Amino acid sequence: MGQNKITGSTASAIFESIRREAHAGRLVAGQSLPPVRDMAERLQVNRNTVAAAYKKLVAAGIAETLGRNGTVIRPAARQGEQEGLAPGSSLADLASGNPDPAWLPDPSRVLGAAGYRPALYGEPVLDGDLERLARQWFGADWREGDGLTLTHGAVDAIERLLAVYLVPGDKVAVEDPCFLGSLNTLRCAGLEALPVAMDHQGMRPEALEDAISAGAQAVLCTPRAQNPTGCGLSEARAGALREVLGRHPHVLVIEDDHFALLARAPYFSIAADTTTRRALVRSVSKGFGPDLRLAFVASDPGTAGRLALRLAPGTTWVSHLLQAVVRDLLGSEAVWAHLEAARDAYQGKRDALIQALRAEGLEALQPCDGFNVWVPLPAGSDADAVASALARLGWCVRTGEPFAITPPAAALRVTISTLEPVDAARFAAQLRGAL
Repeated sequence: MGQNKITGSTASAIFESIRREAHAGRLVAGQSLPPVRDMAERLQVNRNTVAAAYKKLVAAGIAETLGRNGTVIRPAARQGEQEGLAPGSSLADLASGNPDPAWLPDPSRVLGAAGYRPALYGEPVLDGDLERLARQWFGADWREGDGLTLTHGAVDAIERLLAVYLVPGDKVAVEDPCFLGSLNTLRCAGLEALPVAMDHQGMRPEALEDAISAGAQAVLCTPRAQNPTGCGLSEARAGALREVLGRHPHVLVIEDDHFALLARAPYFSIAADTTTRRALVRSVSKGFGPDLRLAFVASDPGTAGRLALRLAPGTTWVSHLLQAVVRDLLGSEAVWAHLEAARDAYQGKRDALIQALRAEGLEALQPCDGFNVWVPLPAGSDADAVASALARLGWCVRTGEPFAITPPAAALRVTISTLEPVDAARFAAQLRGAL
């Protein structure tokens, strides 16, 4: 139907015609566009003109190329599986990826003591005292000449960074398995996730090289407390990845250091000295609570300038009320002591589960950091069946499948935030029984 109404003698006119038909519903998701040669003959134009129109459709997220299957209208973006647990669940939460509420500071106390001065249109987007504290927090990880940007959390930072450099259809190298928020961000932006295989030290260098050779324009890496596996980059592995990226200076490097406030593992950067576009993202949500939607982005001057265009005074800046809360939390010695205690508590819960699993003949991926422990299941296991059996025993866990880009080996992601050692032993025993 819609194909009969496609008109135009220039690439722009053909593009507009197909876009109109798609938006009007006369070209539907999954419907193939005519091959370039056929369309050129139908419209009496050069094949290059049609090819340029199709390329523009892909860049606009209206169509996608499927290799030998040609060019088709792209399906509407869909929301994938999310973090968190359904409210009202009676199951013990080992699935949500949340921090323990008992370890989150009360921001109202800090803000109430310090007070708040209303900010008006046209004022600087970044609180000066907060900027000073952020630079202290980054410490030696801050590179000379970097710019600092505030965003509404780590996922917002990643989305903005991708938006200023990439277009729909571009490819992004990501860890496999990958954080759900990152997969959803790529899906909604019309970007293609290229899987980079991992081991206990993080991304494998040869797999990253393969992804770049396959056309990756950006790499999104979690240097420590990777979600879902909990693993982090060793110094040697980070160096090997820097060598790979040093040969490809055009690749945008985004490091999502989301667990920096609570991490036990050290941070090692993968951005090479020759990398021209790089950003280090550090969120406060894991230590201060998911509702404090704020992340710092330290990036090269060019990237910082592009981000600043999308976070302008009077339109899209991060709330100064939120900045005041985070400023006073970061500036409090008592809060930093509380974070140190929280680090110890989370490490103790991780260790307790790992030891309990080992006592049952099961092994978790190690070393690990963060709120989650990754538990590979024995060969031949059905992860869904295991998760269902555990649910009947009162446990809610996530299987590895939602995090995977390529077909995964059977695994569970277990959130340890509120799992006490005595319960860890009971869970491990019941997991062994479920197998």
